[in-house]
Amino acid sequence: MTRAEFDALCAPHPGAVLSGPGELDAWKVGGKMFACFGHVDTRATNDDHVVVRCADADMARMLIETGAAGKPAYFRGAWVRLDLPGLDPDEAAHRVAVSYDTIRAGLTKKAQAALPLRESD
Repeated sequence: MTRAEFDALCAPHPGAVLSGPGELDAWKVGGKMFACFGHVDTRATNDDHVVVRCADADMARMLIETGAAGKPAYFRGAWVRLDLPGLDPDEAAHRVAVSYDTIRAGLTKKAQAALPLRESD
């Protein structure tokens, strides 16, 4: 999977905004990050992996322990690293949806109300 293909999975989510380029290149909803490509380095790009949020820390730990995801640098708890090369598009779409839904659900009711409705709303 390429960075452009991953971006195409994030973009359709209601209220999703790509911030960057800059120190962090991230997809956000309501100002909160749900997918992050990490620090920009002039010597290399970080387009080979992305960090997403799981529903809880137990799921993140299970994905890391089974090798389905990696442990991300600088992130703790329910965040995991997905390596884009070889990433199954269906798995990527699922991980993006879970991350987006988890972050969106954690927003204040006022912030949630300001976002476009999801198809399930």
